[in-house]
Amino acid sequence: MLVCGCGRWMHTEGVEEQVADEGALTWFVRSECRPCHWLVGIDVPAGQVDGIVDRLIWSDDARHRLDRVPPYAVPVLRELVEGFARTRQQRVITYDLIDQAQTGDVVSWDPDAERRLANVPAPVRAMARVELERTAVDRGARCVTVALMEEVKARYFGMAARRDEA
Repeated sequence: MLVCGCGRWMHTEGVEEQVADEGALTWFVRSECRPCHWLVGIDVPAGQVDGIVDRLIWSDDARHRLDRVPPYAVPVLRELVEGFARTRQQRVITYDLIDQAQTGDVVSWDPDAERRLANVPAPVRAMARVELERTAVDRGARCVTVALMEEVKARYFGMAARRDEA
């Protein structure tokens, strides 16, 4: 764990999911020394938080998604996702981990597909990721590829073109 200059442990206050310029997913981990209020932020590759994150914590994106769930469903979703994270020995609950906990399926991403997804505008990226992963799970595929992305893109843009012609 991180230790402050005063000798006390630093506590994780938040995690932000980010996409670096190269398209790689990184996390920005915010920590604080509560007695002296010293703040530290560290950029780390996604998933590599051993020794940095001191407890099970929801990323900012995951917390935002949890805030949008109806209040009566929050305790059930929180228990499901946190239990799933514990069984996988993960300390950070991410936006994607929520989907994995709900479906029970883990869909990996081809590096080329991940880079291509990083080019999708941020407001649409999360929806695109969910739809691509859902399509892969429905087909029994374990990996999202560029070919799958092209197929899903054609399906949606093909539907839009037919509506314009009618």
